[in-house]
This record gives sequence, C-alpha cells and structure tokens, in this order.
Amino acid sequence: MKEIKKQERYDKAYLRMAQTWASLSHCSRKKVGAIIVKEGMIISDGYNGTPAGFDNCCETGDGDTHWYVLHAEANAILKVAKSTNNCKGAILYQTLSPCKDCSKLILQSGITKVVFINKYKDTSGIDFLKDAGVEIVHIENIEDGK
Repeated sequence: MKEIKKQERYDKAYLRMAQTWASLSHCSRKKVGAIIVKEGMIISDGYNGTPAGFDNCCETGDGDTHWYVLHAEANAILKVAKSTNNCKGAILYQTLSPCKDCSKLILQSGITKVVFINKYKDTSGIDFLKDAGVEIVHIENIEDGK
C-alpha cells in the first residue's frame, strides 16, 4: 500500500512536469507535453510542434493543424532515438492520451506503461496499447494529496 502511494506521488510529479513542458508548445489549439522515464531517470521530453527548422506556427489560417506537426510523445521518442538510450521498459507521462498513430510508436519503442491526464477524443490508441499489454494509467487530478 505504501509503495502504491509513493508511485502515485511520482506519477503526479512527472505529469506536472509534462504540463510544464506542454506550455512550451507554440500550438494554439492544443498544447501537449510528454516525459519519458526509465529506471527512475528522465531520459527524454517533448511537446507538440513543428519539426526543427520550420516556422513555429502549428495551425493553418483556418485553424486546422498542419499535417507535419509532431505530437509530444513522438518528439520525445525521436529524441531517445537520437541518443545512446532506449525506451525499453520505460514509462511515458503525457498530458493527453496517445492517438492511434502515436500508440504504434509507443509500443514499438518498448515503452511498457503510459500515464496521462486528459483523454483524447479517439480512444483507439489507448485500446490498442491495452490489448498489446502496455499498462495504462489515467490520473485526472495531479495535485498532491488528492
């Protein structure tokens, strides 16, 4: 019981960090942040936005998201791919549950647990990960002591 409470405290702390990271996004419609933790250490982070070298504007004049905008978890996974680390056995913390496309990246990268705050409108990504054996944790209230 005590170990569960401790893990929940860590989960909430990492989710708060993901929220802070989300605030760095230049996207107007939705700001999403992600943190990848392996063996108690943060190995990567990301937020939704355009690829390096592109204008930071995420939306078209009509308010639609540009097709080339990267999701937060994809950015975080790609950062790990450029490093000497890997995601095998890691935990992904994000402010919004993964879409179906990102869920494939999550599974293929070796992430074994996903913790998120808000549910994406299409839950097929979460369903896919559950079916694949990835642990899914939804924490809506990330304030300490609640």
